[in-house]
Amino acid sequence: MNKTQAPDAPPAMWDNPRFRNWIAVARACHLVQQELQRRLKPLDLKTPHLDILVNLVRTEGISQQDLARKLLVGRSNVTMLLPQLEKRDLIERRPDAADRRVLCLYLTQKGRALADRAIAIQTEVVETIMSLSTPEECELVGDAMRRIAAHLTETRPDVATDLKDDLP
Repeated sequence: MNKTQAPDAPPAMWDNPRFRNWIAVARACHLVQQELQRRLKPLDLKTPHLDILVNLVRTEGISQQDLARKLLVGRSNVTMLLPQLEKRDLIERRPDAADRRVLCLYLTQKGRALADRAIAIQTEVVETIMSLSTPEECELVGDAMRRIAAHLTETRPDVATDLKDDLP
């Protein structure tokens, strides 16, 4: 019980271990994102740009709509970011061979080189942070987060169902 809480009051949410642990996960995620952003700054990349580049490394030729679905953002969000990457000659949009109305995304040579550098930075950040945990602890956290992601993709029709393929 919290010291400022009346004796007959229900427990405060921050006294709930699930809440405290969720806040710890959220804070750690936020701080890792800040560290990644700091490390990407010399490349003039922000994490949303990195997300696009990583997805194009994994699935070159993806449509803008499918990319937005994988990133869990609206098409308008992706549409606003793509011109920034095109202007820097990192990506190009090409009409789909099967449906000329659909634009598919490809990395340029310059984009591939920058993506490789950024992925190396991201990998180093993740390795450094995750090395603070034992392999067993790391697996426990990963298992819990995959269960949460799987639950949300199964129970929410507005979440892309193809994300299950992205869960290792």
